Amino acid sequence: MTAVSDERGTVELRELAEQAGRDLEDASAPDILRWAADTFGKRFCVTSSMEDAVVAHLASRAFPGVDVVFLDTGYHFPETIGTRDAVEAVMDVNVITLTPRQSVAEQDAEYGPRLHDRDPDLCCELRKVRPLEEGLKGYLAWATGLRRDESPTRANTPVVGWDEKRRKVKVSPIARWTQDDVDAYVAEHGVLTNPLLQDGYASVGCAPCTRRVLEGEDARAGRWAGRAKTECGLHG
Repeated sequence: MTAVSDERGTVELRELAEQAGRDLEDASAPDILRWAADTFGKRFCVTSSMEDAVVAHLASRAFPGVDVVFLDTGYHFPETIGTRDAVEAVMDVNVITLTPRQSVAEQDAEYGPRLHDRDPDLCCELRKVRPLEEGLKGYLAWATGLRRDESPTRANTPVVGWDEKRRKVKVSPIARWTQDDVDAYVAEHGVLTNPLLQDGYASVGCAPCTRRVLEGEDARAGRWAGRAKTECGLHG
């Protein structure tokens, strides 16, 4: 399949995404990523929070040299930055680090310190959502590591869908995977994972808004604990 042209209209891209979501629902993650690489070429990228490098590893095999986009919010654990650096060093990918318009110090000066405690939605908007929207402008499609088993808000994640907010095709190649599937892939291929996953963290985000999970909690319970907030805004 030849790559889609940059001029392809929004309606056509949406229809393409919806059709692919139906056609690829039962496809393997490598096949989904090969479809994305064949369809979009260099206008396709992978986003990674560097919780693990499973999707980056899968994509590197389907599309060597694929762009892997990472959001450096200024609030990451050192282990997360270390995972990014290791992925860049050992995988056949092109890591692109996005940063917010303001440094943490500049944001503190404008909005006051610890905005993440007072208004976490605004903090995520400034440090995650807006930088990603700017960073994705050159792409027609992007891949995520979303899985349906992670939380109720992700239970209906399509393997290929339409990102209405950004007007792009959104690919979630491991949407149907379970944590056991992820663990098995990591073990089989020696894939890099964030060391915090071995230290009681089930989901790794910004340090001020992430805690270890307790026994019996779902994987995302450690994110914005004690608040109704469950998503940063990148995925709806």
